[in-house]
Amino acid sequence: MKKYIANIITGSRAVFSLPLLFIPLSSAWFTILYLFCGLTDMIDGTIARKTGAVSKFGAGLDTAADFVFMFVCGLKILPLLHLPVWLWVWITLIALVKIMNITLVLIHRKKLISIHSALNKTTGFALFLLPLTLTFVKATYSTAAICVLASIAAMQEVCFIAKGQEVL
Repeated sequence: MKKYIANIITGSRAVFSLPLLFIPLSSAWFTILYLFCGLTDMIDGTIARKTGAVSKFGAGLDTAADFVFMFVCGLKILPLLHLPVWLWVWITLIALVKIMNITLVLIHRKKLISIHSALNKTTGFALFLLPLTLTFVKATYSTAAICVLASIAAMQEVCFIAKGQEVL
């Protein structure tokens, strides 16, 4: 059973992300589920490594759960940000580079993974904090800062892929 704990935690992120679509952003339930999903993202890999349960399946499940969580949060939060057009264009370009990176890895290595570099983790953490900061930081400023991080991380991914490096 110990070897499945990390995958159960990862899978719970995908499952508990879906109700976020139907819960008001300002509610306590949204905050609780949102924090739970974020916490599972932070601990599942550590638990997998500590229990010796790192696997290709777990890495793929983590990528899928990350995608579900980010997609749901994007659908829920992005329309409320009222960002200028230039930021929407920037976000779209970053997303296209990220999709290209995932696609290239899938085509060339036959793996569905995302690269877990320090920059990607930092960007993910900043993205995670974004909805929690909207009441006291203007969305344009925090989103632009995150876009700077995400752009650098996406370009770093391109370099890792070009060099054939994996950072899991």
